[in-house]
Amino acid sequence: MSLCAIIPIKPLRHGKSRLSGVLSEEKREGLNRYLLTSTLNCLSNISKIDQIIVVSYDPTVLTLARKFGAKTVLESRNTNINRALRKATMAAMAIHTTKTLIVPADLPFLTEEDILKVINMAGDPPEIVIVSDRKSIGTNVLFINPIGAIKYDFGEWSFRKHVEQAERKKINVKVCHCDNLSFDLDWPEDWEYLVTTKTEKSINLVDHLLQEVRI
Repeated sequence: MSLCAIIPIKPLRHGKSRLSGVLSEEKREGLNRYLLTSTLNCLSNISKIDQIIVVSYDPTVLTLARKFGAKTVLESRNTNINRALRKATMAAMAIHTTKTLIVPADLPFLTEEDILKVINMAGDPPEIVIVSDRKSIGTNVLFINPIGAIKYDFGEWSFRKHVEQAERKKINVKVCHCDNLSFDLDWPEDWEYLVTTKTEKSINLVDHLLQEVRI
């Protein structure tokens, strides 16, 4: 039984466009590079993850991913996250993956312990383990066993859509509650929260992030 983590990511210069009001294109590119690197570093240190696949249209992203030993899938220019994930899943199936873990590269508080919490909740297939965003609207992390058990439906209200789809198919649903994984960096208010929240847990991460993107 092998587990493949899939990271979908837009081109570094185009990602996080909703933050354009608070960060320039150059700073958003630096932010995206930092988040991808930290995500790859985290996942590559988890022994329960057998393979990582990064899917993107950006050759720079794919080159960076390969430095971490990840397999890469080049997506077409005009795509969306669900089509990209389907393409990456086909690549995962080709290497005999049995389970998938979708982890977007915009979770700044991501830790190995958090991901292991998701993985360790699994064990009763067919099943999904799902983490919502802070508003219980979006899907921040999604574990699927067996691979392809549900269709990807990321976008508005994806958390509810993924859960309802699984329930219709009589697939076990486990909701993982994790503050670190529920926080995704998407809107200006998320950025404001990130740079003003100085808890013991986040202070080192935030300071390093600010230095990385030269704010």
